[in-house]
Amino acid sequence: MDTESTYSGYSYYSGRSRGSHRHGERSRDRHKSRSKDSRSEKSVTINTPPAEPLLGDSAVRGEQVQDDNWGETTTAVTGTSEHSLSQEDIVRITKDLEDSVGLDCRRYFTRTLAVILGLLVFLTPLAFLVLPHLLWPEKLQSCGTACEGLFISVAFKLLILLLAVWALFFRPARAGLPRVFVFRALLAVLVLLFVVSYWLFYGVRILDSQDENYQGIVQYAVSLVDALLFIHYLAIVLLELRQLQPCFSVCVTRSTDGETRHYNLGQLSIQRAALAIIEHYYCDFPVHNPALLSASKSRAAKHLAGLKVYNVDGEFPAAPAEGPGNNAAAGLAHSQSRAMIAAAARRRDTSHNELYYEEAEHERRVRKRKARLVVAVEEAFTHIKRMQEEEQKKAPGDVMDPREAAQAIFPSMARALQKYLRTTKQQHCHSMESIQQHLAFCITNNMTPKAFLESYLTPGPTLQYSRDHWLARQWTLISEASVTSGLKDGSIFLLKCVDFSLVVTSKKIPYIQMSEEYIDPKSHKFVLRLQSETSV
Repeated sequence: MDTESTYSGYSYYSGRSRGSHRHGERSRDRHKSRSKDSRSEKSVTINTPPAEPLLGDSAVRGEQVQDDNWGETTTAVTGTSEHSLSQEDIVRITKDLEDSVGLDCRRYFTRTLAVILGLLVFLTPLAFLVLPHLLWPEKLQSCGTACEGLFISVAFKLLILLLAVWALFFRPARAGLPRVFVFRALLAVLVLLFVVSYWLFYGVRILDSQDENYQGIVQYAVSLVDALLFIHYLAIVLLELRQLQPCFSVCVTRSTDGETRHYNLGQLSIQRAALAIIEHYYCDFPVHNPALLSASKSRAAKHLAGLKVYNVDGEFPAAPAEGPGNNAAAGLAHSQSRAMIAAAARRRDTSHNELYYEEAEHERRVRKRKARLVVAVEEAFTHIKRMQEEEQKKAPGDVMDPREAAQAIFPSMARALQKYLRTTKQQHCHSMESIQQHLAFCITNNMTPKAFLESYLTPGPTLQYSRDHWLARQWTLISEASVTSGLKDGSIFLLKCVDFSLVVTSKKIPYIQMSEEYIDPKSHKFVLRLQSETSV
């Protein structure tokens, strides 16, 4: 009875404290609402929804461990949509669309400038040769054999320059970088200054004076083309060859599951290094599966839910006046609270056993589902072989194509595949359409059941899955240093995505000093001396 009165006094104290802070909470709520209104202009990233999951089972992030028969004996109750748009969401979407339009305009503006500069470069030598014939044709001297040979030289050099520029610069853009590429901008400025200088000299020394030596004018145009070829060689050195020699070793770690890879990079800026890392990420890292992270979160939540917090040293202002009986009741309550905390601590110390048995049970279920899936797929492929043998006896018009064969045998393995994907938390990565396409591909190329199952038994890189998992991803580069500066020893930057981020740290490859040690060949020779006396 005393214990109950003590707990009731503690609840009364909690109610008074909540009532005293009610006004402060209201003020904080008003402050939060104002801060949300002020932040409503920030841009967000909009991703396209993933493809339809296997057999209509959509994966929900953070979902708990489901039963094997989930979806077969479950009734779905629909309610209001969780994806309704508020006025704040509309403002953010509008802001994001404006930012995307700005990026597209910048990209097209850059391409337009590149095309204009390219036309200026290629038309300048031709203008040098044509303008004298248009302005003062009666004063020009006749062009001899050497001059006509220079025409052929200019024609072939311009053709070579055109192909070289097309191969180096007019390639599909791999990504949109936040800042301009410094070396490419410097080369563009250099070419522009070079062409303008030639035009100034041409206008002062040839157009104004109306030079009659046409062979000298042709040689002047040839020198311009030669200089442009040398500038193109400089572009190859700066843009392609400079970064080939490895200078830095970068460590790339995914923030959610700690997946780590190491790469060697050359002399690159931070934004170019980030682009190379993202390209390697799509090919080397296994696909990011947020459903695998929900198991650890649910386990931690379950562990925290089993713990109770007791007020051991706190005061109970609602308790009656002090007395011998009240002091004894308070001491009993304190001792019971300490005993409960000690029991919770002991239960926490044995939580590793629960983790061990949970992982062992999960591995057992995975092996069981895998064995059933392998047997089902092998039986389905055996049925395909029988069908192929029967179809060889039919007329050519009655032969079933690989797509129809895949649709015919897919139901026999769909249940086992569905249970395995749910157990391994991969159901959101594979849709029914993608599985049937992969099955038809395996049938067309006469692949084995093991080759078909490899895509589902082992998590592959991101590019192996649907384009909706990676194509619409927008990456954000976060770096304290300027993104146009080069990599340095100890450089750290982040590549943020919607679901995770890549933490990149760089280390400079050390200078290696090698020495040679000479070993005299005579030092390996030895003499075998036998005793003259033997037992024979």
